Amino acid sequence: MPGRDTVNVWVGRAAGGRPAAARLLLRRAGGALLGRPEAEIRVGRDADGRPFVRAGDGAGLLVSVSHADGVVVVAARRAGPVGVDVERRRDLPAVALARRWYAPEEAAWLAAHPADRRAEAFLLLWTAKEAVGKALGRGLRDGGLRRRMPVPAGPGGPLRPVPGARGLRVGHPRLAGDLASAGDLVLAVAVDGPADAVDVVAH
Repeated sequence: MPGRDTVNVWVGRAAGGRPAAARLLLRRAGGALLGRPEAEIRVGRDADGRPFVRAGDGAGLLVSVSHADGVVVVAARRAGPVGVDVERRRDLPAVALARRWYAPEEAAWLAAHPADRRAEAFLLLWTAKEAVGKALGRGLRDGGLRRRMPVPAGPGGPLRPVPGARGLRVGHPRLAGDLASAGDLVLAVAVDGPADAVDVVAH
């Protein structure tokens, strides 16, 4: 919608190799959002290792990339920094890991879940922390795992303010459409900057 700050999310298979799959989706993002043929889109990494997308005339996008087993995800935004992270749902020792890595309040929140929901609760927090770190350009360095997140609303909830981080919002969009492998994915998107009008669109 014109005038809206839209985060576009592409999800693709990574069977052909993760770097190749990511480059394909980054070019697709550049072509769609910059209005250029994909052949004219340059993709790469800057000096800090962050991915970039640029057209020949210098126009560019702020992008973020994440991988899970067999899947690659690209988020792109024109208005400001963006971060994305994806994980596959799986069994894991959620309470022990949360007590080791997360703030005490988050570990307690997770432990209060029924046993069969704790792994997903852990991954909701993990992906949020990763996405926020990418939006900040720092990843999980400097205590990123201890950075407090808003209580996850679950897939489909709105982007919510990150405590103590003015302007940052994070959420877990619901993947829709013909995404055969999306049912077991946990996806988080974070934005830095005004986010009152952000649409997350899966391609």
